[in-house]
Amino acid sequence: MAIKSDRWIRQMAQTREMISPFCEKQMREGVISYGLSSYGYDLRVADEFKIFTNVNSAIVDPKRFDERSFVSIRADSIMVPPNSFALARSVEYFKIPRDVLTICVGKSTYARCGIIVNVTPFEPEWEGFVTLEISNSTPLPAKIYANEGLCQILFFQGDEPCEVSYKDKAGKYQNQTGIVLPKL
Repeated sequence: MAIKSDRWIRQMAQTREMISPFCEKQMREGVISYGLSSYGYDLRVADEFKIFTNVNSAIVDPKRFDERSFVSIRADSIMVPPNSFALARSVEYFKIPRDVLTICVGKSTYARCGIIVNVTPFEPEWEGFVTLEISNSTPLPAKIYANEGLCQILFFQGDEPCEVSYKDKAGKYQNQTGIVLPKL
């Protein structure tokens, strides 16, 4: 398995619509950077957010998740409460090839502010907008900017295609279009 370069990512985005919309170079002027980098792609967070709240005294249960645990907001930026988190989605839509797996890591600009981004790997033949988990590990409110970079996706290509892809097993998060909450 090998990590893929900017040249490979560009080719896959242009010929197989692996990333759409695709920003062919890293955009940086006045924004938290996004777009193609040397060995990855910095995705943008969209302007749709679900901020965790305990106003309803709900229990966080992945088998019976109560949507009332979130407040939905559409904005150019949001404040994530101290020691809390928000869900969001990517601006970009991804179509992962059958022989590729991705790993997502947070951007250093947010990491240096105590913001942790958690995204599970994009499995072979997974497709959709990415649901992003943004944790504020600090005792202060943290500002997150929509339509700017949030995390970097690294692409790893296997020596051969997998036997069973995410699409083959009809994965429950396939073709997601918005912020998708936990499913059983």
